[in-house]
Amino acid sequence: MYQRILIPVEDSRHDQVMLNHIQELAALCHSRILLISVAHGWVARNFQQLTLRESEEMQRKKKYLSELVESLQQKGFESEFVFAYGDPSAEIIRVAREKHVDLIAMTTHGHRFISDLLYGSVSNDVRHSVHIPVLLLNAGKPAE
Repeated sequence: MYQRILIPVEDSRHDQVMLNHIQELAALCHSRILLISVAHGWVARNFQQLTLRESEEMQRKKKYLSELVESLQQKGFESEFVFAYGDPSAEIIRVAREKHVDLIAMTTHGHRFISDLLYGSVSNDVRHSVHIPVLLLNAGKPAE
């Protein structure tokens, strides 16, 4: 059913919520898990144009992704990661298309209308721009 599952991660507690949630589905479907993290600070957005050196944050995120992939592989999941630079929505959409994923599984943070207007909503942008299923898990509130 789902051969390739794309999971955006951001180095927060929300990541583990989604990874715990998706592992049973991935096991049932024998899915390959593709993690993506998008650096979107000033250095990241200008990284290639100005040939800048990676920031400590970027290096830390790559290490984090590598550790997540290693953990998934130890559990028997085929997995890999992509580290991207720029606008998170655009990069998630681009990678989903390039890697031919058939499910995007991402967390939301429980923002409401005003917060979404002020900060934008990556999940909203993604779900309106792709033609594959998008699983949204509200990780903004602790589970009861």
